[in-house]
Amino acid sequence: MYKKFLETQKTALIVYAHPEPKSFNAALRDTAVKTLKAQGYNVLVSDLYAQHFQPVISKTDIIGELGDPKHFNYPNEVGAAYTKDSLCLDIKQEIEKLKMADLVIFQFPMQWASVPAILKGWFERVLIKDFAFSFLNMFDEGLLKGKKCVLSMTTGSPGGMFTPNGLLGDLDVILWPIQYCTLRGCGFDVLKPQCIFSPAYADDKQREQMLHDWGTRLKNILTEEPIVFPSISNFDANKGFVMSDNYVEEQKNKENGPSVGHHLGKKMPL
Repeated sequence: MYKKFLETQKTALIVYAHPEPKSFNAALRDTAVKTLKAQGYNVLVSDLYAQHFQPVISKTDIIGELGDPKHFNYPNEVGAAYTKDSLCLDIKQEIEKLKMADLVIFQFPMQWASVPAILKGWFERVLIKDFAFSFLNMFDEGLLKGKKCVLSMTTGSPGGMFTPNGLLGDLDVILWPIQYCTLRGCGFDVLKPQCIFSPAYADDKQREQMLHDWGTRLKNILTEEPIVFPSISNFDANKGFVMSDNYVEEQKNKENGPSVGHHLGKKMPL
């Protein structure tokens, strides 16, 4: 019976990127750990700052000889090293955690309209060729398909600034390179982000409500429908992966574009 439980138990990986243990991001991480464990999840945490995770790609990511030492091609070299089991230890450890995960939560403070450098480095060193994607397996055919992920983040600016008429612009546009080009590119089912706007300017009661709302969402997060993106099959490889004429024709009479990045000059999708 215990074996059957282990086979059906869900695993969540929290990739946490904040240097301060007393931060609100840490409180959001702890809320996720507590809530998910209470539901029977196996919860793994990659605390990137505490682990002193190295964010810079280099030749030292590969153990042993390079395939082409005269011209270092990182994607090809790490892809081959993954196949040969000759990646360095910290990358291997993160890959093993990611292999186990049904749900991945990226917990971080937004910095300069993106993720912190240490998390960007995690993307570059862990989401590697032949593990997370190949040039024949990307987006809805990405090698991590079937796994769900969510960006859980805090901002320094208030929410009104991240709207279509706000100073910083539409949050969905800001997150497009991360949610689509990176995570969906590797096959993840990307859930709507959990964005906590300017918690530093909230009072204790408001912050408690923010944590409560996050915990409430996590209780049913695997039942959520992911963000809809066009299938890679709708892009014509013979024309440089632009939308096929048939797909464009299908979209012609629709009021909204198919996605934030593929808006076709129309309104953003709802």
